[in-house]
Amino acid sequence: MADTINYGIIGCGMMGQEHLRNIALLPQTRVAAIFEPDAEMAAKARALAPEARFVASIPELLAVAELDCLLIVSPNFCHVDQLQQIKAIRPLPILVEKPLFTNREDAARLEGFRAGYPAPIWVAMEYRYMPPIAALLKEAEAVTGGVKMLTIREHRFPFLEKVGDWNRFNAKTGGTFVEKCCHFFDLMRLVLKSEPIRIMASAGQSVNHLDETYDGETPDILDNGYVIVDFANGSRAMLELCMFAEGAQYQEEVSAVGPLGKIEALVPGPGRFWPEHLGTAPTPKLIISPRAPKGPEQREIPVDPTLLEAGDHNGSTFYQHEGFLALVRGVIPAPDVTLSDGWKAVAMGLAAQESALSGQAVTLDADGLFPLLPKPASRAV
Repeated sequence: MADTINYGIIGCGMMGQEHLRNIALLPQTRVAAIFEPDAEMAAKARALAPEARFVASIPELLAVAELDCLLIVSPNFCHVDQLQQIKAIRPLPILVEKPLFTNREDAARLEGFRAGYPAPIWVAMEYRYMPPIAALLKEAEAVTGGVKMLTIREHRFPFLEKVGDWNRFNAKTGGTFVEKCCHFFDLMRLVLKSEPIRIMASAGQSVNHLDETYDGETPDILDNGYVIVDFANGSRAMLELCMFAEGAQYQEEVSAVGPLGKIEALVPGPGRFWPEHLGTAPTPKLIISPRAPKGPEQREIPVDPTLLEAGDHNGSTFYQHEGFLALVRGVIPAPDVTLSDGWKAVAMGLAAQESALSGQAVTLDADGLFPLLPKPASRAV
């Protein structure tokens, strides 16, 4: 393999453009080819990657000989079809954006894809790599003495506009708990070092998008909710989501508690949304609160300003690509976030969607790969 890693990219909407900006910051990388069917998004991508070859289809993309790896940043509902195309034509190492899939019917197709795929697959879970959350992951065990309770709170802005408004409907996103929250379910498994066994959720669409219509359809995407998850090792986690609360200083607050103490990560939202009249945007923080001796310790976890300018995820997209490139170059033997990790995060999100709809807890199977979901109920959330 050449020293320079050549990417082929599928999809260059808002998140795809963030990936392009971050790839440009990494040494010995090049975007060789891009498949982006939307003319406006393609024009924006061309400004960020002027040397890239723009192609009209995935087969044409895969025919570009110099490709070393692929990045999938297409709408959620496209991922499984595109993975299957890649396997059939030219398997390469893949970084695929979350969520890996969007509905229960995709599971069998994904299992077929996974069987015999010869190259590594890394599922993009940017929140693992946000510096304050990475610091929490590193120190949680020592600070807490073993995490027994984990709380993740995200108070943020509504879903942004996407090409074709695909993110306004459950059918194309998998639902808010899949589209937005699979990151958090991934963190739960990572922090608690166990598999989920039961999920309970209460959620609704209370404020956002109710005055919008697309082809005569009103969006059905949830905008707030609570999810409680029980884990096999006796620990538990809770997610609190509100998508009409962008006035807060911090967008995400992660709190892990154990017999020895508590550790918290505070993460601000995208700097471009911070009001100029309030001055400098908040700096991420890590707070360590031991039970004995008492006395919280606050640490600022600053993020490189260049990385903040490159995207909305506190530098995490850059650090994620550093890891993926190490995988492609053979420096590390396996992805940080495996296909199974991405699968389980979606399974938890689908279970939360089902629980919110039915009003009943959902039990997960023994290995956590997919929930034993009840048939969808007719009760509205």
